[in-house]
Amino acid sequence: MTETAPLPESTLIRICRRPVPERLVRRARLHLLDWLGCILAARHCDAARAMARAVGPDDGDLLRAGLASTPHDAQRAALCFGTLGNVLEMDDLDRASILHPGDTICAAALAAALERPVPGPALLTALVRGYEAAIRIGRVAASGGYTPFYNSGTCGVFGAALAAAEVRTLAEAQIADVLAQAGMQAAGIWQCRLEPGFSKQLATAQAARAGVFAAELAAAGFTGPRAILTGEMGFFASYYPGADPARLTDAPGPQDWALSEMSFKPFPACRHTHPAISALVEIRPSIAPAGVQRVDIHTYRAAIEFCDAPHPTTPGAARFSLQHAAAIALLRGAPSLADFEGDALSDPTIAALRDKVHLATDPGIDAAFPRGYGARITVTGSDGATESAACPEAWGDPENPMSEADLVAKFLANARHGGVGADAAEALRDAVLALPDAPDTSRLRDAFAAALSPVPEYARCP
Repeated sequence: MTETAPLPESTLIRICRRPVPERLVRRARLHLLDWLGCILAARHCDAARAMARAVGPDDGDLLRAGLASTPHDAQRAALCFGTLGNVLEMDDLDRASILHPGDTICAAALAAALERPVPGPALLTALVRGYEAAIRIGRVAASGGYTPFYNSGTCGVFGAALAAAEVRTLAEAQIADVLAQAGMQAAGIWQCRLEPGFSKQLATAQAARAGVFAAELAAAGFTGPRAILTGEMGFFASYYPGADPARLTDAPGPQDWALSEMSFKPFPACRHTHPAISALVEIRPSIAPAGVQRVDIHTYRAAIEFCDAPHPTTPGAARFSLQHAAAIALLRGAPSLADFEGDALSDPTIAALRDKVHLATDPGIDAAFPRGYGARITVTGSDGATESAACPEAWGDPENPMSEADLVAKFLANARHGGVGADAAEALRDAVLALPDAPDTSRLRDAFAAALSPVPEYARCP
C-alpha cells in the first residue's frame, strides 16, 4: 500500500510552524512598532472617521474603539486596527509578493493578543509565522506581476489567520481549518486604486477581521477544505490561475524566513516612488533646483501605471505621483508627511518642477520586477549638463536597510503626527521593544491605551 503524498497546504503549515530563531523574534518587534506608527499617524484621517461612524464608538476614535473591544470582541478590534495601516503609504512591503503584510497580520495578532494576556515572545513568534504564510502565498500569486486582485487583502488574510491562531495556541490539526476558513473569506480587487474612496482600507480591515474569525471558527471545530489553496477549485485556481502553486513549499532561502526579506518604507508615498526618491536625494547636493530643465525617470512599467500623476490635487493622489515625489526630493530632500498634504499640493514651485518630470520604462529594470524595484534618474540643467543616479534597491530594502534607530525615529514622527504626546509615544515604543522579554502583553496594552488618550482638537495633525 503506497502512502499518499501530503497536501502542499500541510507542508506549508509545517514550514510556517518550525522553530523561530531569536533574531527573527526581535526583528518582528520592529515590524509591529512600524505598523503601530502608521496607524497612529492616520487615526484622525477621513477613512478613520468614516469607519468609526460605521462601527459606532461613542467618541469617534477608531483605535480607541478597537482597544475597547479587545476584552470581548477581537474581530471588531482587528477591523478597527486593520483599517489604517495603508492610509499614509508607509506600510511594510515584501517586493516579490507585492504584499503589505503588516496591515493585516499585525492588526489580527494584536487584536488576539489583547483579548487575553499572552507572553510577548508568543505574540512576536505569531507575527513571524503569519508573515511566512502570507508571503509564501503572495509570491505564488504575484509570480506574473500584478493581477486584478489586491494581494494585501486576498493573500494577507491567510497570514492574519495563522498569526491569530498562533496567538490562541491552536493545535496543528486545527491550523488546516484556519487556512480553509481564511481562504473562504479572501477578498479585494484593484478597482479601488482607480477611483477615490476608502475601499483599499476596507480590504485590509476585512482581511484582519476575517483572519481572527477564521481562528475562532477553527477553535470551535468549524471545519473546511484541506486543499483550499491548491485544489482544482481552490484559491490559486480561482484567483490566480496563471500561478504555479509548486513554489508554495519551496525550501527556505538563505535568509531562512520571509520576514528577513521585508522592506520598510521611510517615505510616506507609494513604494513604487521610493527608488526614484532615493536616487534624487543622493544627487540633490550637486543640483540647483531652480536651474533644472528636465528630470527623466526610467523605471519599471508597474511604477508608471500606478504613479503617473503629474497634477495631484489630493494627498492620496500626491502619494501616488512620481512627478510630485521627484519634485519634493529635489526641492526639499527626503519627503515627510507634510510634503504630500496642504500647501505642498498647490505650491507653484513644486508644480513647475512636476511639469519637468518625464517617465519612461526601462526594459532591464522592468524585467526585474516584482523581485526588484529600481529606478534610473537623469537631471538636466539649464546649461545642458546632466547628473545621473541609479537605485536598484531603495533605502528600506533589505539590501539597503533602515536601522533600528531609523525605524524608531519614524515611529515617533508618525505618533507625533497622530497627536500622541512625546511621553506616551516613548512609553509605547519601550513596551514594544521590550516584548521579547515581556511575560505578557499588559504593558503593551497600557502603553497603547495611554497613547490613544484624547488629545485637544488643536493638537491633532490633519
